[in-house]
Amino acid sequence: MTNLSVNINKIALLRNSRPGNNPSPLAFAKNCLEYGAQGITVHPRPDLRHIKPSDLIGIKKITKEYNVEFNIEGNPFENKNNYYPGFLTLVEENLPDQVTLVPDNPDQLTSDHGWDLKSSLSQIKDFSERFKNNNIRTSIFLDPDQEQLEIAKEINIDRVELYTGPFARAFEEKDIKTLKTYQEAISFANNINVSLNAGHDLNLSNLPTLLEYGDIKEVSIGHALIIESLELGVKETIKRYLKILK
Repeated sequence: MTNLSVNINKIALLRNSRPGNNPSPLAFAKNCLEYGAQGITVHPRPDLRHIKPSDLIGIKKITKEYNVEFNIEGNPFENKNNYYPGFLTLVEENLPDQVTLVPDNPDQLTSDHGWDLKSSLSQIKDFSERFKNNNIRTSIFLDPDQEQLEIAKEINIDRVELYTGPFARAFEEKDIKTLKTYQEAISFANNINVSLNAGHDLNLSNLPTLLEYGDIKEVSIGHALIIESLELGVKETIKRYLKILK
């Protein structure tokens, strides 16, 4: 079975559009867990556009109550500013079950590419060892590149999260060549025992196809899940994802 981790950033983005705490990211997370989701993902950014550092304590507490995983995404090179303590500090203060490292720039709208491990190998390895000392699993965001997957294997990374934005576009456009690239990458990772997560632009329509390609431990879904919930309701949306993932 593949686990569903719900990314609640979009709820926080809506909350931040007005004063107050409505809608509450914590309340939304609790509903998702009550309906069967197996984890919660957040991606705090230095500009505080959605999840804020102050949200993390409550989110960690609720994931512990439901005995599910808490995943914090972000760029480990993000430093402290007047509002943001720095990514590494956030992780070590909140001790999630998993940290997903992404190579985003601070002003980037959303994640849109994976790491180049050939140019950042030593730093990624150091971060992974640092998190491991705190009993935190490290996942790194990669494109479906077999050479990059092989390097991840060599440095004993706990997980790789495949960036699935191009997969989602290829699914819509029936781009067989790109779909085959993902199929081959997932098969390659499975064969060399690299554990995979997947995330970005996955939805109820395209997720079944991705899962046909091989073993994926976890999918992190937020944007599409929120949109689908507006039409179907949160409970029904979670139910449909869990049916696909079982």
